[in-house]
This record gives sequence, structure tokens and C-alpha cells, in this order.
Amino acid sequence: MQTLALRLAPGQDLRASLESVLVEHGVSAAFVLQGIGSLSVAQLRFAGATQSTELCGDIEILTLAGSLSPDGAHLHISVADAQGRVSGGHVARGCIVRTTAELLLALLPEHRFSREPDAVSGFSELVVRARS
Repeated sequence: MQTLALRLAPGQDLRASLESVLVEHGVSAAFVLQGIGSLSVAQLRFAGATQSTELCGDIEILTLAGSLSPDGAHLHISVADAQGRVSGGHVARGCIVRTTAELLLALLPEHRFSREPDAVSGFSELVVRARS
């Protein structure tokens, strides 16, 4: 495992930036261990929902974690608005960094992650393989 600390700047898309990390570092498996910062727009898909919900304003990232594969990211986030109300869900594209996003990733060069259909869940789920 290799750790990677990075900071995203204002205006960057949180999910798109994380998905680009694999290509930039030549790996096909990673985990987001932790993330904090702020967003001006949060696109969250709540449990059981098919579409994301947009939250706008001064939004603090309280927690961020998930997995990164060449097939895409599976990220969960909890955020708080300016009144302290907390929301959480799946991170969709369109989460825009307001002031900063400080992230800690674990790059796994010995592994390859993919997402494949799972008959039990009905969703594409994480498959972990040794990298050949």
C-alpha cells in the first residue's frame, strides 16, 4: 500500500478528481481513507434513490470514504450545511470544492478493482483481484 495525500482547489469536481487519480498514478485500485474540506455544491444520492439531490451553499465535508476502480468510484460522504444540518449519501459528479478538499488515499498497486454485476444485490459490486 502507498499513501497519497492531496488537496483539491476551489472549483474542482470532487468525484471526477478522485477518479482521475488511478490513471495519474498508474494503479487500478485505491481507497479514499478520509476527506475533509468544503463544497459549494453537493450532489448526493440518498439511500434507495435513483437520482441525486443537489445541496448548495456553504457546505462542510465531515467525512469522505470509498473505493476507486477503473470502472468508477464508490464514495460515501457526510456533509453539514451552514445551520449544522447533516446529510449523507453517495457522491455523484457535480460536488464542487468551495475552498479546499484535503484527502488521504491508499493506492493498492498489487490489486485490481472492478465493478461487476452481482446476482444477489442486483447492482455492480466491487471485485478484488491480484494485479497481473
